[in-house]
Amino acid sequence: MSLVAERCDRLVAWLRERAAEAGSEGAVVGLSGGIDSAVVAGLCRRAFGEKVLGVIMPCHSNPEDAEHARLLADAFGIKARTVVLDAVYDQFLALLSQGQDSAPPRLAVANLKPRLRMLTLYYHANSLNYLVMGTGNKSEATVGYFTKYGDGGVDLLPIANLVKQEVRELASYLGVPQAIIDKPPSAGLWGGQTDETEMGLTYEALDHYILTGEAPPQVAQRIEEMNRRSEHKRRLPPAGPR
Repeated sequence: MSLVAERCDRLVAWLRERAAEAGSEGAVVGLSGGIDSAVVAGLCRRAFGEKVLGVIMPCHSNPEDAEHARLLADAFGIKARTVVLDAVYDQFLALLSQGQDSAPPRLAVANLKPRLRMLTLYYHANSLNYLVMGTGNKSEATVGYFTKYGDGGVDLLPIANLVKQEVRELASYLGVPQAIIDKPPSAGLWGGQTDETEMGLTYEALDHYILTGEAPPQVAQRIEEMNRRSEHKRRLPPAGPR
């Protein structure tokens, strides 16, 4: 058995064990149209069979993302529901912006999207007695490339110990459609946004540093600084003294 096959089997067994411990019957996965959510959905399909719900949540998004999400759901035989968040997002942003003299920072506005998606996923999970599956990988977690209480607000993180290249290998093994594997990774926070541009790093360089500790000095310095500044995202909120 190959390494990727063994890894897949371990993750499927782990998902079943964790769900049993929680008294949960299945999984809810936000289908973004990207490779990470595709891999998590594929693992959940193997772990829970038909007790998987994929939720497609466009929010002023690239239409291709929803097309790829539906392509993935069809390929794996996963039940999917589309919840369009455009109007909710617009109304909420208008409410929050009332009385402000200047436009809010772009990141504050963009982070509303993953946080609205988190609410949507938990509504469905609570309704079905399922767990919300996170889609973050080790590369993103290392540098804090996720939204606190957005895509970071989940019950389980199946691929959080796999770097991006390992996620790609698992995607190929699971049979994720090639169009999804080949597309440039993007959080879809705004038009034309890509992960690597936003991080200021390539996944190749980031993965290599995580796995080997080797990188040009300026790259290593950037990764370590991003890791330090995002440490609060990877921990529970600190409790104050008595």
